[in-house]
Amino acid sequence: MSIAIVALAVACGSEPDVATPEPTTMTTLTPTTAPEPATAPAPPTTALPPSTVALSAPVEPTGVVTHGTIVVGGVERAYRLYVPSVVEGPVPLFIGLHGGTGWADQFAAVNQIERLAESNGLIVVHPDGVKIRSGPGGAWNGGVCCGAPARDGVDDVGFVNELIDQLEREHEIDPRRIFAFGHSNGAIMSYRLACELADRIVGIGVVAGTLGVEGCAPSQPVSIIHVHGTGDENLPITGGVGPKSISGVDFPVPTEGFETFAGAVGCPAPEVTDQGDVITALSEGCASGSAAEFVTIEGANHAWPGSTPQAPSRAGEPYAAYDATSELVAFLLSHPRP
Repeated sequence: MSIAIVALAVACGSEPDVATPEPTTMTTLTPTTAPEPATAPAPPTTALPPSTVALSAPVEPTGVVTHGTIVVGGVERAYRLYVPSVVEGPVPLFIGLHGGTGWADQFAAVNQIERLAESNGLIVVHPDGVKIRSGPGGAWNGGVCCGAPARDGVDDVGFVNELIDQLEREHEIDPRRIFAFGHSNGAIMSYRLACELADRIVGIGVVAGTLGVEGCAPSQPVSIIHVHGTGDENLPITGGVGPKSISGVDFPVPTEGFETFAGAVGCPAPEVTDQGDVITALSEGCASGSAAEFVTIEGANHAWPGSTPQAPSRAGEPYAAYDATSELVAFLLSHPRP
């Protein structure tokens, strides 16, 4: 059974809602006290596949938060960096990409990955997309979306590549465990990184995104976990222009993009597991030990599942019974590059 068929079967059971020139590199860092939101509630428990690593429970993030900038191609780009209080040996790096109109601090507050970074010894960087209006919000050039960065052909792949270089100079990063994850426009950007920066990116975790570039041909296998709700009215699981979309983009069908990507990394047919609202289609044994998993959540909207709402949002209230952050982190850590 294809992922598309599985997703459509679930959707029918509910009413749907919504080579760059050599850049010069300069870094400035401003140490800050982590502006964390109130402690998030304990994440919901979900069954993990046997191959998935067991994470230590999230804790208060007592490590160091810095806000830095890096100049790429003459343009200053910003990022938020979290380094846990204890760092041992080569460390996994997680790159968190906010959604359209979002920004680094906002996305870190929503996904709460720094709590897991502290308890599991992970370094996390949240870059900022190019600003698209007054205020802190920005967007990424994921190909099909979004806004001015996509129209102007901003080299966000080059930015992330340079950022990884910078962090590898400053910290002992494990090149076998460099992962990108993102939401919405950030998820679309994560797909692009997997297609065009597969020599650096080992795996991606995407929530409410889609494959937005044509001819995706990763130079190395990249693992992927994609989470999407059938009630997403911003970027519908069936594709097209969502009734709550702020970009107005006619999005490619997410399940079809996932299947295209899984095929590009040599994945076999998936095994499907039904756990009530959550249907998981998992393909293990893809090329070089990579894996591909599509998680369909019946009725879930565009919001990051399992997150703590920060303010009223067009995305709606997050689906509470699936902790997307923990699931993405566990899946990706379970699939390092050989």
